[in-house]
Amino acid sequence: MSSDLFSSLPELAKGSVWLVGAGPGDPGLLTLHAANALRQADVIVHDALVNSDCLALAKSSCTLEFAGKRGGKPSPKQRDISLRLVELARAGNRVLRLKGGDPFVFGRGGEEALTLIEHGIPFRIVPGITAGIGGLAYAGIPVTHREVNHAVTFLTGHDSSGEIPDRINWQAIAAGSPVIVMYMAMKHIGRIAGNLIAAGRDAAEPVAFVCDAATPRQKVLETTLGRAEADVEAAGLQPPAIVVVGEVVRLRASLDWLGALEGGRKLAADPLGSRALKDQA
Repeated sequence: MSSDLFSSLPELAKGSVWLVGAGPGDPGLLTLHAANALRQADVIVHDALVNSDCLALAKSSCTLEFAGKRGGKPSPKQRDISLRLVELARAGNRVLRLKGGDPFVFGRGGEEALTLIEHGIPFRIVPGITAGIGGLAYAGIPVTHREVNHAVTFLTGHDSSGEIPDRINWQAIAAGSPVIVMYMAMKHIGRIAGNLIAAGRDAAEPVAFVCDAATPRQKVLETTLGRAEADVEAAGLQPPAIVVVGEVVRLRASLDWLGALEGGRKLAADPLGSRALKDQA
């Protein structure tokens, strides 16, 4: 990359930590601040969801440390990861903590930043494109559409124990959010779908699973709330995945731009009915 592009951007100083979002996968979705950090860092502590193509942008002398946390698999404790950032910074390194998506959207960035404050380590937050928006866009699914929804809810499918968070108000979400975007929800999708249906959502409501979003491995399954668990099992899909519930899923018939570019998919003109494409400006 041209050095002129980065000449006015901040320096990743020795003894400091940048908490950076790498986006949902495609390295083209990195911010300039993220790319700037990659070219300066002495050590990169990265999650499992960071695309290797993003890590390839690091300088040749950089040390890569894996700190991935994947549900159901042995993972480092969050406190240990946070303290490792402190240790590396105190040793005089330029430390990049690189996370898939955005560090402050179900990314534990807040916990790590608080630990850095506790130990007097200077840091910078670099937001990234969260998978619940960017990953769905790569599948041709907008999180909002003015003919469908004026609200969207983002939630996680499991808490620190690996179970569905018990503080989620399913009745309120089912009634108040036309579109629901779920992270880390595939493992419990049967129970989650059951909770939403019991709270009043239609079993026939469209659902999409986007696996390995914004990477060459991306797979998309369109199904319904009532069939979600069975269809995921039949398709053999595996996490990581973003799950979206709502009528916006139907827009994929028109907006699957990636399918049209790569596979010649013919896009529908009007998946929601003629009213959806009227100019209401």
